[in-house]
Amino acid sequence: MKKYITIAAVIFLVAIVSIPVMSQCSVCTKTALQLGEKPARGLNQGILYLMGMPFAIVAFIGYRWWKGQKVN
Repeated sequence: MKKYITIAAVIFLVAIVSIPVMSQCSVCTKTALQLGEKPARGLNQGILYLMGMPFAIVAFIGYRWWKGQKVN
């Protein structure tokens, strides 16, 4: 149980202390430059949001697989 608390604490701290991420391809960068500051920030957040879902699904499938492979 202590191991899980430690892992959760590390993930939480990394999420809080993470640096801002710019996640744009070259085409999106040119589009964002034309839009201005505030819309470009919204575009970045939208890209990160769309990127997070496949990672969450893969993590969930991996967790279920890992739990299924454990033999007690």
